[in-house]
Amino acid sequence: MREALRYALRTPTVGPLAALAAAVLVFSLTTDTFMTPGNLSLVLQQTIVIGTLALGQSLIILTAGIDLANGAIAVLGTIVMAKLVFEGGNPAAALLLGLVVATLLGLVNGLLVARLGLPPFIVTLGALSVVYSTSRLYSGSRSYPVTSDLLDFWGHGVHLGGVLVTWGTFLLLGLYAFFWYVLTKTGWGRHIYAVGNAPESARLTGINVRRTVLSVYVIAGLLYGIAAWQALGRIPNADPNAYQTANLESITAVVIGGTSLFGGRGSVVGTLIGALIVNVLRSGLTQAGIDSLYQDVATGTLVVVAVGMDKVLRRGGGAR
Repeated sequence: MREALRYALRTPTVGPLAALAAAVLVFSLTTDTFMTPGNLSLVLQQTIVIGTLALGQSLIILTAGIDLANGAIAVLGTIVMAKLVFEGGNPAAALLLGLVVATLLGLVNGLLVARLGLPPFIVTLGALSVVYSTSRLYSGSRSYPVTSDLLDFWGHGVHLGGVLVTWGTFLLLGLYAFFWYVLTKTGWGRHIYAVGNAPESARLTGINVRRTVLSVYVIAGLLYGIAAWQALGRIPNADPNAYQTANLESITAVVIGGTSLFGGRGSVVGTLIGALIVNVLRSGLTQAGIDSLYQDVATGTLVVVAVGMDKVLRRGGGAR
Protein backbone atom coordinates (compact mmCIF):
# COMPACT_ATOMS: atom_id res chain seq x y z
CA MET A 1 0.00 0.00 0.00
CA ARG A 2 2.81 2.37 0.91
CA GLU A 3 4.64 1.62 -2.33
CA ALA A 4 1.47 2.21 -4.34
CA LEU A 5 0.95 5.57 -2.64
CA ARG A 6 4.57 6.52 -3.25
CA TYR A 7 4.23 5.59 -6.93
CA ALA A 8 1.07 7.67 -7.25
CA LEU A 9 2.74 10.70 -5.70
CA ARG A 10 5.78 10.40 -7.97
CA THR A 11 3.85 9.82 -11.21
CA PRO A 12 2.48 13.17 -12.48
CA THR A 13 -0.52 11.75 -14.36
CA VAL A 14 -1.93 9.55 -11.58
CA GLY A 15 -3.21 12.39 -9.41
CA PRO A 16 -4.88 14.34 -12.26
CA LEU A 17 -6.50 11.17 -13.61
CA ALA A 18 -7.91 10.34 -10.17
CA ALA A 19 -9.17 13.93 -9.83
CA LEU A 20 -10.86 13.75 -13.24
CA ALA A 21 -12.56 10.45 -12.38
CA ALA A 22 -13.72 11.83 -9.02
CA ALA A 23 -15.12 15.00 -10.63
CA VAL A 24 -17.03 13.02 -13.25
CA LEU A 25 -18.43 10.69 -10.57
CA VAL A 26 -19.51 13.52 -8.27
CA PHE A 27 -21.22 15.55 -10.98
CA SER A 28 -22.88 12.43 -12.40
CA LEU A 29 -24.41 11.68 -9.01
CA THR A 30 -25.34 15.24 -8.05
CA THR A 31 -26.83 16.49 -11.33
CA ASP A 32 -29.26 15.02 -13.84
CA THR A 33 -27.78 16.75 -16.87
CA PHE A 34 -24.01 16.28 -16.63
CA MET A 35 -23.89 12.85 -18.30
CA THR A 36 -26.31 13.70 -21.08
CA PRO A 37 -24.94 13.35 -24.65
CA GLY A 38 -25.39 17.06 -25.32
CA ASN A 39 -23.40 18.12 -22.26
CA LEU A 40 -20.64 15.59 -22.83
CA SER A 41 -20.33 16.79 -26.42
CA LEU A 42 -20.11 20.39 -25.18
CA VAL A 43 -17.36 19.50 -22.68
CA LEU A 44 -15.33 17.86 -25.45
CA GLN A 45 -15.78 20.83 -27.78
CA GLN A 46 -14.80 23.30 -25.06
CA THR A 47 -11.62 21.34 -24.42
CA ILE A 48 -10.35 21.49 -28.00
CA VAL A 49 -9.01 25.05 -28.23
CA ILE A 50 -7.72 25.31 -24.66
CA GLY A 51 -6.27 21.81 -24.97
CA THR A 52 -4.26 22.77 -28.05
CA LEU A 53 -3.09 26.02 -26.46
CA ALA A 54 -2.13 24.04 -23.35
CA LEU A 55 -0.08 21.64 -25.47
CA GLY A 56 2.08 24.50 -26.71
CA GLN A 57 2.17 25.91 -23.19
CA SER A 58 3.38 22.52 -21.89
CA LEU A 59 6.37 22.50 -24.21
CA ILE A 60 7.38 25.97 -23.02
CA ILE A 61 6.82 25.26 -19.32
CA LEU A 62 8.88 22.07 -19.59
CA THR A 63 11.83 24.35 -20.45
CA ALA A 64 11.06 26.42 -17.30
CA GLY A 65 9.43 29.16 -19.37
CA ILE A 66 5.88 30.46 -19.61
CA ASP A 67 3.72 32.00 -22.34
CA LEU A 68 1.14 34.63 -21.43
CA ALA A 69 0.46 35.53 -25.07
CA ASN A 70 -0.78 32.21 -26.48
CA GLY A 71 -4.46 33.15 -26.38
CA ALA A 72 -3.74 36.51 -28.00
CA ILE A 73 -1.75 34.85 -30.78
CA ALA A 74 -4.61 32.44 -31.47
CA VAL A 75 -7.10 35.32 -31.60
CA LEU A 76 -4.95 37.22 -34.10
CA GLY A 77 -4.76 34.03 -36.14
CA THR A 78 -8.56 33.79 -36.28
CA ILE A 79 -8.82 37.43 -37.38
CA VAL A 80 -6.22 37.00 -40.12
CA MET A 81 -7.92 33.88 -41.49
CA ALA A 82 -11.53 35.05 -41.31
CA LYS A 83 -10.95 38.62 -42.50
CA LEU A 84 -9.01 37.58 -45.59
CA VAL A 85 -11.73 35.13 -46.64
CA PHE A 86 -14.49 37.63 -45.82
CA GLU A 87 -12.83 40.12 -48.14
CA GLY A 88 -12.77 37.59 -50.97
CA GLY A 89 -9.43 35.89 -50.41
CA ASN A 90 -8.63 32.24 -51.00
CA PRO A 91 -9.48 30.12 -47.90
CA ALA A 92 -6.35 27.95 -48.22
CA ALA A 93 -4.14 31.04 -48.52
CA ALA A 94 -5.90 32.62 -45.54
CA LEU A 95 -5.38 29.50 -43.46
CA LEU A 96 -1.71 29.31 -44.40
CA LEU A 97 -1.20 33.01 -43.62
CA GLY A 98 -2.82 32.61 -40.20
CA LEU A 99 -0.57 29.67 -39.36
CA VAL A 100 2.51 31.57 -40.57
CA VAL A 101 1.64 34.66 -38.50
CA ALA A 102 1.20 32.59 -35.34
CA THR A 103 4.44 30.71 -35.97
CA LEU A 104 6.37 33.94 -36.61
CA LEU A 105 5.09 35.40 -33.35
CA GLY A 106 6.32 32.29 -31.58
CA LEU A 107 9.67 32.78 -33.33
CA VAL A 108 9.91 36.40 -32.13
CA ASN A 109 9.17 35.38 -28.54
CA GLY A 110 11.69 32.56 -28.81
CA LEU A 111 14.42 34.84 -30.13
CA LEU A 112 13.89 37.31 -27.30
CA VAL A 113 14.02 34.53 -24.69
CA ALA A 114 16.67 32.24 -26.18
CA ARG A 115 19.00 34.68 -27.92
CA LEU A 116 18.71 37.81 -25.78
CA GLY A 117 18.14 35.97 -22.51
CA LEU A 118 15.07 38.00 -21.54
CA PRO A 119 12.71 36.51 -18.91
CA PRO A 120 9.85 34.57 -20.59
CA PHE A 121 7.30 36.16 -18.27
CA ILE A 122 8.28 39.69 -19.32
CA VAL A 123 8.60 38.85 -23.02
CA THR A 124 5.22 37.16 -23.29
CA LEU A 125 3.50 39.72 -21.05
CA GLY A 126 4.61 42.41 -23.48
CA ALA A 127 3.59 40.26 -26.42
CA LEU A 128 0.15 39.77 -24.86
CA SER A 129 -0.53 43.51 -24.97
CA VAL A 130 1.01 44.04 -28.41
CA VAL A 131 -0.77 41.13 -30.09
CA TYR A 132 -4.19 41.84 -28.61
CA SER A 133 -3.89 45.49 -29.64
CA THR A 134 -2.80 44.44 -33.11
CA SER A 135 -5.85 42.20 -33.40
CA ARG A 136 -8.15 45.10 -32.57
CA LEU A 137 -6.37 47.46 -34.95
CA TYR A 138 -6.28 44.96 -37.83
CA SER A 139 -9.93 44.01 -37.37
CA GLY A 140 -11.12 47.54 -36.75
CA SER A 141 -12.55 46.23 -33.46
CA ARG A 142 -15.18 44.25 -35.37
CA SER A 143 -15.80 40.55 -35.69
CA TYR A 144 -15.79 38.57 -38.93
CA PRO A 145 -18.08 35.63 -39.72
CA VAL A 146 -16.53 32.43 -41.01
CA THR A 147 -17.69 31.94 -44.59
CA SER A 148 -15.51 29.00 -45.59
CA ASP A 149 -16.03 25.28 -45.13
CA LEU A 150 -12.27 24.89 -44.85
CA LEU A 151 -12.00 27.26 -41.89
CA ASP A 152 -14.87 25.74 -39.91
CA PHE A 153 -13.97 22.15 -40.80
CA TRP A 154 -12.96 21.15 -37.26
CA GLY A 155 -16.42 22.04 -35.94
CA HIS A 156 -18.03 19.18 -37.87
CA GLY A 157 -17.87 15.54 -36.82
CA VAL A 158 -19.65 12.27 -36.18
CA HIS A 159 -22.04 10.99 -33.52
CA LEU A 160 -20.62 8.21 -31.35
CA GLY A 161 -23.07 6.76 -28.86
CA GLY A 162 -25.28 9.83 -29.22
CA VAL A 163 -22.39 12.19 -28.46
CA LEU A 164 -21.19 14.54 -31.21
CA VAL A 165 -17.43 14.10 -31.50
CA THR A 166 -16.02 16.78 -33.79
CA TRP A 167 -13.07 16.36 -36.12
CA GLY A 168 -11.34 18.89 -33.89
CA THR A 169 -11.45 16.37 -31.05
CA PHE A 170 -9.71 13.76 -33.20
CA LEU A 171 -7.10 16.35 -34.22
CA LEU A 172 -6.51 17.23 -30.56
CA LEU A 173 -5.97 13.58 -29.62
CA GLY A 174 -3.68 13.12 -32.61
CA LEU A 175 -1.57 16.13 -31.63
CA TYR A 176 -1.22 14.88 -28.06
CA ALA A 177 -0.28 11.38 -29.25
CA PHE A 178 2.33 12.83 -31.59
CA PHE A 179 3.95 15.06 -28.98
CA TRP A 180 3.84 12.32 -26.36
CA TYR A 181 5.91 10.22 -28.74
CA VAL A 182 8.25 13.10 -29.57
CA LEU A 183 8.88 13.99 -25.92
CA THR A 184 9.39 10.44 -24.72
CA LYS A 185 11.07 8.73 -27.69
CA THR A 186 13.25 11.32 -29.43
CA GLY A 187 16.43 13.19 -28.66
CA TRP A 188 14.68 16.54 -29.01
CA GLY A 189 12.21 15.54 -26.32
CA ARG A 190 15.00 14.46 -23.97
CA HIS A 191 16.76 17.76 -24.62
CA ILE A 192 13.63 19.67 -23.57
CA TYR A 193 13.49 17.86 -20.24
CA ALA A 194 17.22 18.31 -19.72
CA VAL A 195 17.06 22.05 -20.41
CA GLY A 196 14.12 22.42 -18.03
CA ASN A 197 15.85 20.48 -15.26
CA ALA A 198 19.26 22.16 -15.41
CA PRO A 199 20.15 24.32 -18.43
CA GLU A 200 23.82 24.68 -17.48
CA SER A 201 24.25 20.94 -17.03
CA ALA A 202 22.47 20.40 -20.34
CA ARG A 203 24.88 22.80 -22.04
CA LEU A 204 27.91 21.01 -20.55
CA THR A 205 26.63 17.70 -21.96
CA GLY A 206 26.60 19.16 -25.47
CA ILE A 207 22.94 20.21 -25.79
CA ASN A 208 22.39 23.47 -27.68
CA VAL A 209 20.17 25.10 -25.05
CA ARG A 210 19.37 28.22 -27.05
CA ARG A 211 18.37 26.26 -30.14
CA THR A 212 16.21 23.91 -28.09
CA VAL A 213 14.38 26.75 -26.37
CA LEU A 214 13.92 28.61 -29.66
CA SER A 215 12.50 25.51 -31.36
CA VAL A 216 10.00 25.08 -28.53
CA TYR A 217 8.63 28.60 -28.92
CA VAL A 218 8.38 28.23 -32.71
CA ILE A 219 6.49 24.94 -32.49
CA ALA A 220 4.27 26.36 -29.77
CA GLY A 221 3.45 29.27 -32.11
CA LEU A 222 2.41 26.80 -34.81
CA LEU A 223 0.18 25.02 -32.30
CA TYR A 224 -1.44 28.36 -31.42
CA GLY A 225 -2.18 28.83 -35.12
CA ILE A 226 -3.81 25.40 -35.22
CA ALA A 227 -5.82 26.40 -32.14
CA ALA A 228 -7.01 29.47 -34.07
CA TRP A 229 -8.20 27.20 -36.88
CA GLN A 230 -9.98 24.98 -34.37
CA ALA A 231 -11.57 28.05 -32.76
CA LEU A 232 -13.19 29.01 -36.06
CA GLY A 233 -14.83 25.59 -36.15
CA ARG A 234 -15.90 25.85 -32.52
CA ILE A 235 -17.50 29.31 -32.88
CA PRO A 236 -17.69 30.37 -36.57
CA ASN A 237 -16.94 34.00 -35.79
CA ALA A 238 -13.55 35.72 -35.44
CA ASP A 239 -13.81 38.19 -32.56
CA PRO A 240 -10.82 40.27 -31.36
CA ASN A 241 -12.24 40.16 -27.82
CA ALA A 242 -12.41 36.37 -27.65
CA TYR A 243 -10.31 34.05 -25.45
CA GLN A 244 -9.04 36.79 -23.15
CA THR A 245 -8.45 34.31 -20.32
CA ALA A 246 -7.18 31.49 -22.55
CA ASN A 247 -3.59 32.04 -21.38
CA LEU A 248 -4.55 31.50 -17.75
CA GLU A 249 -6.78 28.53 -18.60
CA SER A 250 -3.97 26.87 -20.55
CA ILE A 251 -1.53 27.40 -17.67
CA THR A 252 -4.14 25.99 -15.30
CA ALA A 253 -4.53 22.87 -17.44
CA VAL A 254 -0.76 22.35 -17.56
CA VAL A 255 -0.24 22.81 -13.83
CA ILE A 256 -3.25 20.74 -12.76
CA GLY A 257 -2.01 18.06 -15.17
CA GLY A 258 1.15 17.63 -13.13
CA THR A 259 3.71 19.60 -15.15
CA SER A 260 6.10 21.55 -12.96
CA LEU A 261 6.24 25.31 -13.35
CA PHE A 262 9.93 24.98 -12.50
CA GLY A 263 10.55 22.98 -15.68
CA GLY A 264 11.84 19.54 -16.54
CA ARG A 265 9.00 17.50 -15.10
CA GLY A 266 5.61 16.60 -16.53
CA SER A 267 3.76 14.92 -19.36
CA VAL A 268 1.50 16.08 -22.16
CA VAL A 269 -0.87 13.27 -21.17
CA GLY A 270 -1.27 15.04 -17.84
CA THR A 271 -1.92 18.31 -19.66
CA LEU A 272 -4.75 16.73 -21.65
CA ILE A 273 -6.24 15.39 -18.42
CA GLY A 274 -5.80 18.83 -16.86
CA ALA A 275 -7.68 20.49 -19.74
CA LEU A 276 -10.51 17.99 -19.27
CA ILE A 277 -10.56 18.64 -15.51
CA VAL A 278 -10.92 22.39 -16.07
CA ASN A 279 -13.86 21.96 -18.44
CA VAL A 280 -15.52 19.15 -16.45
CA LEU A 281 -15.29 21.30 -13.34
CA ARG A 282 -16.81 24.32 -15.05
CA SER A 283 -19.54 22.28 -16.71
CA GLY A 284 -20.40 20.36 -13.56
CA LEU A 285 -20.56 23.45 -11.38
CA THR A 286 -22.69 25.20 -14.00
CA GLN A 287 -25.07 22.22 -14.10
CA ALA A 288 -25.24 22.39 -10.29
CA GLY A 289 -26.20 26.08 -10.46
CA ILE A 290 -22.97 27.38 -8.92
CA ASP A 291 -22.08 30.99 -9.71
CA SER A 292 -19.19 31.41 -12.18
CA LEU A 293 -17.21 33.40 -9.61
CA TYR A 294 -17.16 30.37 -7.31
CA GLN A 295 -16.05 28.30 -10.28
CA ASP A 296 -13.03 30.58 -10.65
CA VAL A 297 -12.34 30.19 -6.93
CA ALA A 298 -12.42 26.40 -7.27
CA THR A 299 -10.13 26.43 -10.30
CA GLY A 300 -7.68 28.82 -8.67
CA THR A 301 -7.58 26.68 -5.54
CA LEU A 302 -6.73 23.63 -7.66
CA VAL A 303 -3.82 25.49 -9.23
CA VAL A 304 -2.39 26.52 -5.86
CA VAL A 305 -2.73 22.98 -4.53
CA ALA A 306 -1.10 21.54 -7.65
CA VAL A 307 1.87 23.94 -7.45
CA GLY A 308 2.22 23.23 -3.71
CA MET A 309 2.29 19.48 -4.32
CA ASP A 310 4.86 19.96 -7.07
CA LYS A 311 7.06 21.92 -4.65
CA VAL A 312 6.83 19.08 -2.12
CA LEU A 313 7.68 16.49 -4.78
CA ARG A 314 10.64 18.59 -5.92
CA ARG A 315 12.04 18.57 -2.41
CA GLY A 316 11.53 14.82 -2.27
CA GLY A 317 13.31 14.32 -5.59
CA GLY A 318 10.25 12.98 -7.47
CA ALA A 319 10.78 11.69 -10.98
CA ARG A 320 9.18 13.27 -13.96
